[in-house]
Amino acid sequence: MDYDAWKLFIEAAERGSLSKVALARGTSQPHISRQISDLERECGGRLFQRTGRGVVLTELGRRIAPKVRSWLANTEQLVNEVRTSAGTPIGTVRIGSLPSTAHPLITSLYYRLKKRYPLIQLSVREGQGAQLETWLEEGSVDLAILYRTSPTARDGDTYLVETATYLVGAEGDHLTSRPSVPFSALHELPLVHFCRPNSWRDHLEQLAAERGVSLNVLLEADSITTQTHVAADGGIYALLGPYAISAAMRTLRLQSSKIIKPTVTRHIALAMSRHGEMTLACKTVMGILREIGKTGASGLPVA
Repeated sequence: MDYDAWKLFIEAAERGSLSKVALARGTSQPHISRQISDLERECGGRLFQRTGRGVVLTELGRRIAPKVRSWLANTEQLVNEVRTSAGTPIGTVRIGSLPSTAHPLITSLYYRLKKRYPLIQLSVREGQGAQLETWLEEGSVDLAILYRTSPTARDGDTYLVETATYLVGAEGDHLTSRPSVPFSALHELPLVHFCRPNSWRDHLEQLAAERGVSLNVLLEADSITTQTHVAADGGIYALLGPYAISAAMRTLRLQSSKIIKPTVTRHIALAMSRHGEMTLACKTVMGILREIGKTGASGLPVA
């Protein structure tokens, strides 16, 4: 069986248009049409019905499509295993990431992989802490980049970067006009914060309770965009890390003060799923993320 010909068959079935397939492959529609016709001759029957809007599978095409997809997937897996056995990292690595760390960590990772390991493909999903933990437990992602508050790494995590926490307010705000602000200043301060369940919120509330500070959360929002926009309007404050603030300040008028006494630190951590196989590609991605955390990268969050 001709792998490329059957891959073309599936592409045409999914796109429903030979012109779209030709555009995606950088060739002409007549060339694609000839390849499909050759495949149909080999099969002894029509695989597609031509319509005014494109192509649809015939009864024969619909009957064999699931088996062709399975054969293609098995063939790709075999190729990956052969190359991996030869010491070449190849395949897709699925990563879950907090929105505030998706860039620049993922950006730095992508360009290093492109240069050194071009056969590794990234699939990145963004989510908040609880969602990332769920994805790890389900095996929906291979790795997750998320925040941890424990001073030491646990359960196989790798700490990449330590970041501080900042009080974020509107430009011109008196409280955030200074380089730093004590934790006690958060007492009864109007805040926008992440929705429950959220380990970061739990950690802050524990610190507050230990110090007799009452956190006055007036608005809950998991979206950092929402948090920074309402903070920019004034009258309410957000508690965020340096990269989230840096990204927001490109479009919003904000200012921030580092929280001290105590300094509230978090760690950007790399966590692994306990499900699925730890492929060579996955191990390679983990190694490069550790490298980025150790050597730093342009725009990487810092305390």
